[in-house]
Amino acid sequence: MGMTNSSGQEGGFVHLPVLADRAPEELVWRRDGLYVDATFGRGGHTRRILAQLAPEGRLIAFDRDPEAIEASRAITDPRFRIIHAPFSELCDRLAELGFGDGSVSGVLMDIGVSSPQIDDAQRGFSFRFDGPLDMRMDTSTGENAAQWLARASESEITRVIDRYGEERFARRIAKAIAEERKENPITTTRHLADLVAKTVPRSRGDSQQHPATRTFQAIRIFINGELDELQKALPEAGRLLEPEGHLAVISFHSLEDRIVKQFFSDASNPGREIDPRIPLRADELPAPLFQPAKRIRPTEAECAENPRARSATLRVGVRTAAPWSSSLLPEEMRK
Repeated sequence: MGMTNSSGQEGGFVHLPVLADRAPEELVWRRDGLYVDATFGRGGHTRRILAQLAPEGRLIAFDRDPEAIEASRAITDPRFRIIHAPFSELCDRLAELGFGDGSVSGVLMDIGVSSPQIDDAQRGFSFRFDGPLDMRMDTSTGENAAQWLARASESEITRVIDRYGEERFARRIAKAIAEERKENPITTTRHLADLVAKTVPRSRGDSQQHPATRTFQAIRIFINGELDELQKALPEAGRLLEPEGHLAVISFHSLEDRIVKQFFSDASNPGREIDPRIPLRADELPAPLFQPAKRIRPTEAECAENPRARSATLRVGVRTAAPWSSSLLPEEMRK
C-alpha cells in the first residue's frame, strides 16, 4: 500500500494521499463496474473511487495489514467490501466471490508502505523512531526483521541489502551486523540505524538522506516479499480485467517501477522478441494484451504539500480485447 495511501487523521497519524484524485480518475471509466483497490491502506483512494461509482457499481479492497482491515470498518457503503489478503491472491479470492477472468473494470495498486506503517514506531519500518525491529506488513504471520537478522548468514544479509537496497556498502554493513549480534542482539530500529550510520559514510550527493535508508528499504522489501508479490499481482490483474479495463499502479522507487514498466512493455509489445527476419503477416503476430501505458507524475504543488509524493510514479494501462495469455510475459510473471 503506497507510502501515502490515505487521508484525514487517525490514531494521531496524518495521512496525505498520493495522486488522490488523479489515480481514481484514471481508474474509473465506467461508473457501474466492479473495481479493486488492491492496497487499501487507510482508504484514501477507496473513498474517492466510491465517490465516482454509480449505485450499481462495486468496489472490493485488499490489504494484508490487520490494522488496515480494522480501519476499513469506518466505511459502511454497501457497495464496498474488504478482503484480508495480499494482492498476489487477487484471482483466487475474487473467484471465491464468483468473479472470474474478464469480470473487473479496473484495478488500482498503490505499492509500498503506508504512512501509518511508517509513522508508528511499533511497526519498526522507520529509523526516525525507536521501536521494535518488526517491518512486517501483516503482523499476524511470518518472521519479523529482528528474527531474520539474528539467524541469516552474513552472505545472505549482503545479498538482500545489495539487491533490494542497491547499497554499495552492503558487504560492509552485513559484516558489522554479524559482528554486533554476537554480543548484542539487534532488536530495535535505533540499534540498527545507529550501527549502519557508524559503518558507512553519509552520502555526499544527498546529505539529507540517512545512511540507513537503503538498508531499511532492503530489509523491509525482503521481509514482506514485496517485489515477488508485485510480479505475481500484475498478471493476476491483467487476467481479471475486461476489455477496456484499466490497471493503475503507483510505485515509489526504481525497483518497483522497473517491474511495472517492464510488465506493461511486454504486455503491449508481445511480438517484439520474434526474429524480424521471419516472414509473418500482422495477423500472425501475438495480439497485445494492453495498450501502451502512460506515465503520470505528481504535480509540483502536490509534492510541495506532501514531500513523500516526490518519488511516486503512476502508470496506467488499458486492457485490449485479446484473450489473456501469460505465455507472452516474462517467465517470472507467468501464471
